[in-house]
Amino acid sequence: MAEETPTGVAAVEDRADRRPAKWRTRGWLSYGMWAAIIVVYPVASLMFRLRYRHAERIPARGPVLLVANHVSVLDPLACARLVFDSGRLPHFLAKQSVFKGFAGTLLRSSGQIPVARFSVDAHAALDAAKADLDAGNVIVIYPEGSVTRDPDWWPMQARTGVARLALTTDAVVLPVAQWGPQRVHDYHRKKLYLRFRVPADYLVGEPVDLSAARAAVRDGAPLSGQLLRETTDLIMSRVREQLAELRQEPAPLTFHPRPRHELPGDLSGSAA
Repeated sequence: MAEETPTGVAAVEDRADRRPAKWRTRGWLSYGMWAAIIVVYPVASLMFRLRYRHAERIPARGPVLLVANHVSVLDPLACARLVFDSGRLPHFLAKQSVFKGFAGTLLRSSGQIPVARFSVDAHAALDAAKADLDAGNVIVIYPEGSVTRDPDWWPMQARTGVARLALTTDAVVLPVAQWGPQRVHDYHRKKLYLRFRVPADYLVGEPVDLSAARAAVRDGAPLSGQLLRETTDLIMSRVREQLAELRQEPAPLTFHPRPRHELPGDLSGSAA
């Protein structure tokens, strides 16, 4: 029997040869997920030479909240491969405007969650993500909400929806640093570079221990703004530290401020 981690879920350190077959851990595939695999898998393979560190830390089963920094509008393509190659199916929080027509039907069928940002319906996405985690699935979230505006690509200040999910579920909270997709699409310069097999590196960190805060919330402590901000910054600090390890550069001590207004091309979503 697997040991229990501080987060109260099965340990993720099992040796790779003890993991169940990936076709079993991925489970049933909807027609939308099949369509996503047919499109995303070869495209990501052509665009990126994916290199994973500690991908085995993604549990073979059970709820996972995968928290990543955001460097390119192409991030979901590469990150989806990371999760899929680890034997799980990724569900993303994405901007509601991409859920239109037939593409929107496929996105919903594949388990992706629309986010109506800056509206009274924004928290509906958090409720849907929580239900997805409670069902034992993998949620990928970019808490920055859009590609970082930091000129050196370090994370900017994140929204606190990630903390709400982390504190109100039993999901394994995994900080993930990514580096490389911005070499294909440079958001800051609004340029797409037609390159093939660009290195894209992913470092999956150890689960964030939120056991004390979770226990306090279960005992009735309010999800105050301060608690949500502290938890969000804790998780994103771990992501930032891992990004520094990938880049082999010292990380800044603060987060870049959020932009006042979004720009065209801000495709990825977050909540709250």
